[in-house]
Amino acid sequence: MEKVARPPFPPPSRARAGGQGRHGQVIGDVQKRRPRSSELVRVSSLSVRDQIYFRDVVRRARITFESLRGLLLKDDERAEALGLAGAIGLPPVDRRRVRADMRAAALMADRDLWLNRDRRIVGSIPGISVGDAFFFRMELCVLGLHGQVQAGIDYLSAGHSASGEPIATSIIVSGGYEDDDDRGDVLVYTGHGGRDPNLHKHCINQKLEGGNLALERSMAYGIEIRVIRAVKSKRSPIGKVYFYDGLYKVVDYWLDRGKAGFGVYKYKLIRIEGQEPMGSVNYRAAEHLKVDALSMRPTGYLSFDVSMGREIMPVALYNDVDDDRDPLLFEYLVRPIFPSSAVQGKFAEGGGGCGCKENCSIGCYCADMNGGEFPYDKTGVLLRGKPLVYECGPYCRCPPSCANRVSQKGLKNRLEVFRSRETGWGVRSLDLIKAGTFICEFSGIVLSHQQSEIVAANGDCLVHPNRFPSRWLDWGDISDVYPEYVAPNHPAIADLNFSIDVSRARNVACYFSHSCSPNVFIQFVLLF
Repeated sequence: MEKVARPPFPPPSRARAGGQGRHGQVIGDVQKRRPRSSELVRVSSLSVRDQIYFRDVVRRARITFESLRGLLLKDDERAEALGLAGAIGLPPVDRRRVRADMRAAALMADRDLWLNRDRRIVGSIPGISVGDAFFFRMELCVLGLHGQVQAGIDYLSAGHSASGEPIATSIIVSGGYEDDDDRGDVLVYTGHGGRDPNLHKHCINQKLEGGNLALERSMAYGIEIRVIRAVKSKRSPIGKVYFYDGLYKVVDYWLDRGKAGFGVYKYKLIRIEGQEPMGSVNYRAAEHLKVDALSMRPTGYLSFDVSMGREIMPVALYNDVDDDRDPLLFEYLVRPIFPSSAVQGKFAEGGGGCGCKENCSIGCYCADMNGGEFPYDKTGVLLRGKPLVYECGPYCRCPPSCANRVSQKGLKNRLEVFRSRETGWGVRSLDLIKAGTFICEFSGIVLSHQQSEIVAANGDCLVHPNRFPSRWLDWGDISDVYPEYVAPNHPAIADLNFSIDVSRARNVACYFSHSCSPNVFIQFVLLF
């Protein structure tokens, strides 16, 4: 087995432009899918720069996948309303049968955008951290974390292995095998095969072949196994979330009689020490914290709701590091306070809003202001980042249920401001948050340019929106799949020559800490 310590690997190639599709989408040339490489490698050392690089590569692939999935769902809705097949040309019945996440993954595979196809990595995947969560199994395939669409054991077959023996690289623990015994750090995993696909129970003896033999060979060679756990979750569109829980070693295997009375192979795996906490453990702990926080953390809470009931969801304040109580010194401000001149002027340039008596639909004033389409899907997820999103507001006649009212509805997730030794104050969520979901508004006292200069001279803490990076450009960008894709025209945004004073009043957004690999972005929104 070759050991590689010379990253970074080349980024995935891009497809060339092709023909024009429906609804203005340009479809790239479909490339012949590359088979997975039979070359086994291990990335043994990464510099900080390389870690950031690979994290960004993974982030880019995940953005492309989720953006495609969201746009395919939106296109399905539009096509169904118009009686059309949609952008990728499948009949409506087939489009309903094939989930959008699978279609998104297939489109990326056709454009050679799946990661780690040119090398099959043993051990850690660069750019993927222990604890990372995934809402769709197809994401695991796109990233190369687990290459099997259905099988629980991912392995290099004997026919492709240089040694002539199969080698396993990852497993998914889904709870579907009655003979599994999962205790976290110690896992007894049941081999595959021998099950009735309809009854989901064993009906014949398993054989020591395929993935079963590969796990045994990985034990013999001391090869670590990536373990991904599937956990049930109501917040997932498919009812479960996949967590990458780190590397394990197979230390034993045996043939046993299963609960159904047939022979099953069992493998004992022990988690390698020194890794980050498991994502599945963190998830269960967060669920427990929402119900009974003090039983798990008897000390450290400075407040169970620093907003003092002003937010829809409580915002906890936690510090088990030092005596710093700084967030308690500020007034919690749910909504920013604008000067009257701003409300009457350019911040209210939308005017009278829409006149819709029911939920807004394509063609209404608010849709036109957003470039002819609504910015969110029916669940409130942002489809594309924009210079400025126009939401229905107090001057619109549509009801509160309108899908174009998202940020004004407040927090939907349980957030916690916490003290960290590395970054100072930061924010973490007790809920799983899907990509593209609104988290919170950035609140403070809005100052004009002239007011900002006066306040800055006093040394007060000011936030300048025009200094926020334009990371919204990445969200919804599917140019990797459609290189000639032209996004709808976006209204130009006015000069952001104002600042936000957070020296006296602020909200949870002020404690989002800086990261070299951030997982949130700022989206400017204007209410009519």
